[in-house]
Amino acid sequence: MSLPGKLGKAWRRLSALSTSGDRLARIESQMGATLNRLEPLLARAQLDRELEKIARVDPKRLELHGFRALSQYDADGILAEIFRRIGEEHRSFVEFGTGDGLENNTAYLLGQGWRGLWLEGDETMHQAQLRNYPAAIEAGRLRCVRSFLTRENINEVIRSAGSSGPIDLLSVDIDGNDYHLWEALTVVEPRVVVAEYNAYVPPPLRWVMAYNPTYEWDQRSTYFGASLASFEALAKRKGLRLVGCDIVGLNAFFVREDLCGDRFSPGDSRTFWRPRSWWLDRAFASPPVPFGRPYEER
Repeated sequence: MSLPGKLGKAWRRLSALSTSGDRLARIESQMGATLNRLEPLLARAQLDRELEKIARVDPKRLELHGFRALSQYDADGILAEIFRRIGEEHRSFVEFGTGDGLENNTAYLLGQGWRGLWLEGDETMHQAQLRNYPAAIEAGRLRCVRSFLTRENINEVIRSAGSSGPIDLLSVDIDGNDYHLWEALTVVEPRVVVAEYNAYVPPPLRWVMAYNPTYEWDQRSTYFGASLASFEALAKRKGLRLVGCDIVGLNAFFVREDLCGDRFSPGDSRTFWRPRSWWLDRAFASPPVPFGRPYEER
């Protein structure tokens, strides 16, 4: 076979391989798109099975009431159920680690007429809060403060922002010195606290990351925060009781001891702890309700 003939044959083989590669790429893309559509449905089905098991064991468990409006996962529903059981008194909150305000633990309450303080260390996120909530800020229902919180400055920052004394809710989520900030906090007296715990350290182990005032989580490491058992012990010293955790193993919920009575499931960190269940995150994959954007209440 002549050289041109050999080259033509080789070219045809390369063209066939290229065509097959393109087909495989298209198939892979289609399969990926299908999986993206199926994953939330599969996660939701598994979530329903988990909730059914919990309901059979204890119908008072808070996981049964979880839903997402503006929280990352199911904290909105759990907090709504807690306040349904103990009542709302001040309708006020303090939250640190609030992001741009479109997804956190208190934005949903703000949309229902609550008032409070957001503390955020990132300037970009802080500016986004100011853009997203001009009406609430102008009405005096929301104060947004940019501050990198430390154990040494937390009380002064919150006091200077106009918050002190009894409040209904404290939300702690900075992926780092959470335990140390809550431990140092005395200027406000919350009836309810929601705090993100490190689910990689199961009860009864107590573990708290070493205090580092400049620490910033890299979003990959498991070195952050404190174990559920440690948070439980801290809450007890502050007069609050652990009443439950969310379904994905992220947030723990604490209520002032004198408000609990028989309103919540009996138990402790060993009862309520859940491992970090990343596969259930997709059950809450729908976008949050945009209460932060301008809207009319009709």
